[in-house]
Amino acid sequence: MSSAVQLLRSTTLADAPYAYAATAPAGSRLIFLAGACPLNDDGTTAAPGDYAAQAARCIETLQGALEVAGATLTDVISTRVLVASSAQSDLVDAWDVVHAAFGDHDVPSTLLGVTVLGYDHQLVEIEAIAAVAGE
Repeated sequence: MSSAVQLLRSTTLADAPYAYAATAPAGSRLIFLAGACPLNDDGTTAAPGDYAAQAARCIETLQGALEVAGATLTDVISTRVLVASSAQSDLVDAWDVVHAAFGDHDVPSTLLGVTVLGYDHQLVEIEAIAAVAGE
């Protein structure tokens, strides 16, 4: 099944590793996901101190939430990646994992360095909105 999401690119803006905008047709069902956190099944934070490993666990969590909602990563219309660091290299470590997970479906995204996240030892969180064809 093809995605309802259409990624929009621009040749007049700076080259970026993501689409600048995305749309979904009228009648699409929007899915607003809670921030995907790097939690193990027992509720503990996965991979303390490892930005890339936490980003990977966040992607797994995001995929699980999308599945429950009847969607996949290709239905995501935008993301916000939160990284608890002021070091740009830490943000890039997390971003590289997220970008690789989405592959060619490089949705409009915002990457932010933040002071602190909600769980002990949490370094990464991914917020997302998805759209699927109306039912």
